[in-house]
Parts: sequence; C-alpha cells; structure tokens
Amino acid sequence: MYRTRSFLIFLLFITTPFVVSSQSFHLVPLGVKGGIDESNLSAYMVAASGTNKYVCFDAGTLRYGIEKAIVNKVFAVPAEQVLKQYIKGYLISHAHLDHISGLIINSPDDTAKTIYGLASCIETIKTHYFTWESWANFADAGEAPLLKKYHYQVLKPYSSTAIVNTEMTVKAFPLSHSNLTSTAFLVRSKDTYLLYLGDTGPDDVEKSSNLHNLWQSIAPLIKTRQLKAIMIEVSFADEQPDKTLFGHLAPHWLMKEMDDLNNLTGNKALDGFNVIITHLKPPQVNIDKIKTQLITENTLHLKLIFPVQGEAIDL
Repeated sequence: MYRTRSFLIFLLFITTPFVVSSQSFHLVPLGVKGGIDESNLSAYMVAASGTNKYVCFDAGTLRYGIEKAIVNKVFAVPAEQVLKQYIKGYLISHAHLDHISGLIINSPDDTAKTIYGLASCIETIKTHYFTWESWANFADAGEAPLLKKYHYQVLKPYSSTAIVNTEMTVKAFPLSHSNLTSTAFLVRSKDTYLLYLGDTGPDDVEKSSNLHNLWQSIAPLIKTRQLKAIMIEVSFADEQPDKTLFGHLAPHWLMKEMDDLNNLTGNKALDGFNVIITHLKPPQVNIDKIKTQLITENTLHLKLIFPVQGEAIDL
C-alpha cells in the first residue's frame, strides 16, 4: 500500500507542469518626460521580480516620482526608505541635467551606492557636478575633499558588469546623441533581459551605426524571447526637421529603426513585442501628437507602452 501511494505521488509530480512566472522585471517609472517639467524627468527603477533591490535607469527625478509611486501603492514604505534602501545604484546614460538632476539634488540625503556610466559620462559628473563650486563632492574621486558616498564605476562598452547589491548585471552600448555619447543599458536577471536606451538620434541622421550594432546584439535575445522589452525615447513629432532633432527620435525614425531590427529578427518576432516609449517632450499637444503618430505608423504591431509616472509595470 505504501509503495502504491508513493508511486502515485511520484506520477502526479512528473505529470504536473511547473508553473513558472512569466514576469522577470518590476519597473517603476519615477519620471517619464524629457524637457522642461522638472517634476517628471527621465528616471526608472528596475528590479528582478520579487525583490526590492532596484537600480535606476537615469535619475532626472527621484523623490517626487517615489512619492507618486507611494500614492499609487507601489511602495508601502516611506519615500526615504525607497531612496536610501531600495535603490542600490544608478545607471546614468549621459550627463544632461534632465537625466541626472534628481541624483544631484538628493545626494545629501542618499546612502552609499554606485554610479555606473561610460567613461565620458562619469568624467562630466566628476568635473561639472560633484565639485565644490557647483555642489559638493559626494563621490570617491575628483575634487578634494572627497565625501566618498558614491563610488564611480566606469563601464567598458560591450562588457558585462555586476550591479552591486543586486542579482542583476549590465552591459553598456554607446549611442549617438548629437554632440556627445549616450548609452544603452542591457540589464540581465537570470536568463532574461531588459534594454533601456538613453537619448539617441537615428543612425541615418547621426551618421552612425550605433543603433544598428545594438540591434544586431539584441536580435538573438528577441528570437529566444529572453528580452522582455525595449525602452526607447521619442522626443519630437514627425513635423520636427531632422536638423533640429538634436540627437533624438521622432515616430517615423523610431519605426525605421524598428524595421532594421525586424529585418534582423524575422518571422514576425516583433509582433506584440513590448516597446516602452520614453522621454516625450512637453507641451502636452506635442506628446499627444507623438502618441497618435506612433500608433498610426505601427505596422509591425509592436506593443507600444506609454509609461505613467508612479505606475508600476511588470515585464
């Protein structure tokens, strides 16, 4: 009788499919716009699902976005705890103020953590922001005296780096953003990935191959469904002349880049694929026009997601 019961339990075990969560990342938008709204500038907390170990993609707005997330019941702890304990580090795509001002302003109340970026980005932060003439040097390098709260971690392009105090890693890819280098961050959690692009212009306008090189790198991850989403900027409507894009995308340029990616993936791999649109520039009439144009031009049937400040997205 005992052997028969054991066999039935074993049979039930091997014939019952495992239930594995399809959610890999928890994304909390702290700021979703580009441009003039200082309360809602580019910043996104991301963690492996089921953890409170976040890293920030950029840090244009921090505290106001955290408070919005608390109102929306994303967090059940005070804003100070989210800032000081949940955020483990910052991935800064480039050193324009709308991508880093929240980090600078909140630095006196922050806790020790790492700032990750390409060499050019770290150098700008070191020589222009965390200096005693412009603010105070909360970092462990640069102008003395050093307060040593933040540690600079220079990322080497195309190399994986562990994100300290999390279970995630990051790989950086250079992007062309008018007169400077921006960054795309490919974050890995176990065998799944999330791609975030800082500001970038289209290859054709920037006279660059940076986006094409990035698409070549991530195409295999889309084919295997390991890449959960692409977070990419669209700053201007289609009416914006190419000469005044200033290293940004418009809807028709995004779709042209997605066509390039589609040619690399094939087999309708982008049908229903998550594309999170970031950095829409005010005024609201411009934002509404961008959204309408993106939806109209979406012939690849991408799943376009327009993030809202303080409202979490599970991927």
